[in-house]
Amino acid sequence: MNWSGKRVLVTGAGGFIGSHLVEALVERGARVRGLVHYHNDSSWGWLDHSPVRGDVEVVQGDIRAWDSVESAMREQQIVYHLAALESVPYSYLTPQDFLATNAVGSLNIFQLALRAGVERVVYQSTSEVYGTAQRVPMDENHPMNPSHPYGASKLAADRMAIAMYHTYNLPVVVVRSFNTYGPRQQIRDVIPAAIMQGLALGEVRLSNLQSTRDFMYISDAVAGLLLAGEVVDAVGQVINLGTGQELSVWQVGEMVVEALGEGQMSMVEDTVHARSATAEVHRLCADNRKARALLGWEAKVAVAVGIPMVVEWFRQHRNLYPKGGRFCI
Repeated sequence: MNWSGKRVLVTGAGGFIGSHLVEALVERGARVRGLVHYHNDSSWGWLDHSPVRGDVEVVQGDIRAWDSVESAMREQQIVYHLAALESVPYSYLTPQDFLATNAVGSLNIFQLALRAGVERVVYQSTSEVYGTAQRVPMDENHPMNPSHPYGASKLAADRMAIAMYHTYNLPVVVVRSFNTYGPRQQIRDVIPAAIMQGLALGEVRLSNLQSTRDFMYISDAVAGLLLAGEVVDAVGQVINLGTGQELSVWQVGEMVVEALGEGQMSMVEDTVHARSATAEVHRLCADNRKARALLGWEAKVAVAVGIPMVVEWFRQHRNLYPKGGRFCI
């Protein structure tokens, strides 16, 4: 697809993945409108620090509000829906907020995109809809058994997107991204948590060390999202994005310690803040054959290359994050 001049709406544009996607679209010549959650200080999230800040039309709103979404959707051709509440631990405390935002808010996006006649909606789902792996690698037909309210709320939107395709012919693509990491990531997530602990406290303290994840660098995630908006045969499909490589939290923590390279820094297990065995997703590993065959996508950045790049970014930008305190997930 030639993105030049394309009118593209990105919800969650001020977030970790959203801001990187916005930059990639602007670089390709798209006319990007970013929907960011309203804040009293008028913050645009990570777009406040983006080199393309002046090239994006930013609107503040809330995907739970019909009028807000309707206004943002006007005259758009492509919609990337990334806005969501994402914290797994916080979802334990306020499941109703997660359902309202991630499920009902997404339904607003789908219904108004249908009404507006957009060319395509790309919905970013998550590997958390699967729950702990019952088999690996996990293909798109793996049983879905989310173990926490966040995963359940994302599954509701995931299934609604495909239902809207079958019922109303909404041109939607569902992308189930596995664990994306990179610059600007929230410090509650494992890699930035480890980095910030090492920089601020001189040790890395992580929980659930034997749990495994499929860690995908942000540039690979963005490349997959762009292709999901381009490839004609992707419409109506659910597509995993992941490397197919399974690493434990312990292994990743050790890689962070090595990349930090600060003397005798150690990594220890945090048993106080560990998630319960029933709520923890113990194993995730993507089967990415469909993404490779349908989109022509493959992950290019190995974790051994990506982690040192992220460590260096956090060294230079740690002032943008809270100082001191506990950075565990």
